[in-house]
Amino acid sequence: MRMLYYAHSGLRYLVLLMGLVAVAYFAFGLITKRPVDKSVRIIGSSFAGLLDTQILLGIILLGVLPQSGWAFYPAFWGHLVMMVAAAGLAHALLVINRKRPNPGYLLPLIGVGGALVLIIGGILSIGRSLMASTPIGG
Repeated sequence: MRMLYYAHSGLRYLVLLMGLVAVAYFAFGLITKRPVDKSVRIIGSSFAGLLDTQILLGIILLGVLPQSGWAFYPAFWGHLVMMVAAAGLAHALLVINRKRPNPGYLLPLIGVGGALVLIIGGILSIGRSLMASTPIGG
């Protein structure tokens, strides 16, 4: 159980890092008016895939919490809702952008940037720090 918690907690850093890389890349492309290539799709999909993996680990973790004697407390609802909203926003805007006749950088920037804001809010909603890991029960 602890290993699952540390995997979920540690993957957060990769999700945040990939989100920052994506936001920087999309903002740079938008500002410099570079033509869109397949790297927009690759970077967006990488972020969405890491986020999906993080959510899957979180759901599995929620399933094993009762067996470990650790209770589900109300702040988890805010965490869960914000994380699912982050994934939904990122996926929706990345898919809409991909299906456009002329994809751009703006929708992926809004999708990933908005998802990062929701992720940060979700982490803070359960009383965790963005850059520190608090053990379960601590």
